Amino acid sequence: MTATANPQVKVEERRRDLGETLLALKDQRRKTLTAYCQITGVSSPDQSSVSSMKDIAPVALQEFLNIMVDYIAMGHFSVYQRIIEGKERRGAVKQAADVAYPGIGETTDVMVEFNDKYENFDGASSDQEALKDDLSRLGEMFAIRGELEDEIIEALLG
Repeated sequence: MTATANPQVKVEERRRDLGETLLALKDQRRKTLTAYCQITGVSSPDQSSVSSMKDIAPVALQEFLNIMVDYIAMGHFSVYQRIIEGKERRGAVKQAADVAYPGIGETTDVMVEFNDKYENFDGASSDQEALKDDLSRLGEMFAIRGELEDEIIEALLG
């Protein structure tokens, strides 16, 4: 019997691949949060305060947006799509997704709206205050999303 014909080997391969995907997602989240903290000048997204933020340079914002979009896409296409399409059979994963996914969808909407709003940001001082307010809200979304993702990741690895 070949290794590909053995169902146990296929399960082990899927688990290994899933583990690698989840590590990549967590790494992309870390990169996104690091980029967020760099452009805002805060030490943690949940501590973002408009008053403590420095002005944001357009190039830095564009780099951040690219990283954030990669993070959103990785979560959706590498992890959540399988669950959304009903391909996940484990009850604990489906239950975790049922609880967490509406919030993840909401945070995704906020992140995509932020990207769309600022993809052509030119750094004008008149736009800096609105950007800082939106970045503060975005920091809250990162905190919420991270907690929800961790619930799904825990169920997937459980």
